Amino acid sequence: MNENRGDGSPFADHGYFFVGGEYYDAPDGRFMRGQMHVEFFTARDRRHPHPIVMFSGGGQSGLNYTGTPDGREGWAQIFLRLGYDVYVLDQPSRARSPHQAETGAQTRHSVARVQQQFTAPALSRLWPQAVLHTQWPGKGVAGDPIFDQFYAQNFPSLASFPRQQELNRDAGAALLDRIGLAILLTHSQSGAFGWLVADARPQLVQAIVAMEPSGPPVRDLVMKGEPVWFEDGPMTKPYGLTAAPLTYDPPLESPADLVFVRQEHPDGEGLALCWLQGEPVRKLAHLRHIPVLVVQGEASYHAPYDHGTVAYLRQAGVDAAFVRLADRGIMGNGHMMMLESNNRDIALVAHDWLSGLFP
Repeated sequence: MNENRGDGSPFADHGYFFVGGEYYDAPDGRFMRGQMHVEFFTARDRRHPHPIVMFSGGGQSGLNYTGTPDGREGWAQIFLRLGYDVYVLDQPSRARSPHQAETGAQTRHSVARVQQQFTAPALSRLWPQAVLHTQWPGKGVAGDPIFDQFYAQNFPSLASFPRQQELNRDAGAALLDRIGLAILLTHSQSGAFGWLVADARPQLVQAIVAMEPSGPPVRDLVMKGEPVWFEDGPMTKPYGLTAAPLTYDPPLESPADLVFVRQEHPDGEGLALCWLQGEPVRKLAHLRHIPVLVVQGEASYHAPYDHGTVAYLRQAGVDAAFVRLADRGIMGNGHMMMLESNNRDIALVAHDWLSGLFP
């Protein structure tokens, strides 16, 4: 489906299609699962050689990128005005990508969790940087009209993160097979999908912009509040950055071949102890030739550990740049930075980095 535009919008063409998926048989008939909805926008003034493919994070959809809950332009429009074609995705089994019960059980985000992690972290103070949050456009709690608009767009998600990774890897690879060379922009949960899609199609991924990607490596981090702040959670990433397999050099016979060690001392105040590879260190064979940018907000729950993700990537041979937004004078951002009041400033950080790669 296509929608041609003749007005002053930043795109010349707009439409959607589906990629991936498989038919399967159930007692009540034949169905499809695992397909991914793709919304595309063609820039009216295209100035960049590769389109940006936008993956959303946990409980979210492509709506994260096509607007904000207070009515401003989203990153899709901002990057279109900067001259990029844009593809906006809904994860398989979420939002406009239909869920089938046989794909797996679903879970959902409560109001309390969304407030704590995304919109009003300063009220709970579960990590040291939470008190710095200032950029959410509203009060960030239920009953505030902007929060209500945001919470209304949260979707149930597959409970199995490994299953999500497999489905998004396969659908993302199918998308690149269709559109060709592209830049991946991931956020949060979908950070894992970016590594996996690039691993599956390294010849087609030109760069990865990872906005607070799924982390930290190896084990989840539990936010406790003061005075302890952090506690190691379960091992959810046996391949270091993912639950689904990644290609290492030397090759792995099983993920148990990877040796992990935890830092003895944090890299700074308010930072968590992170996990790296122990000897022998293996390289991420398909990612090490792909430039990566990791962007971190000042007040996000990722602030204590995104440096660990960058350290893991670099140790594994990946050319990973790291931007702490506060170091660029962009202050007060939480995790949902594409929706916050200064979302354009953050988009320009990614654009500037990409412009250096593709002048």
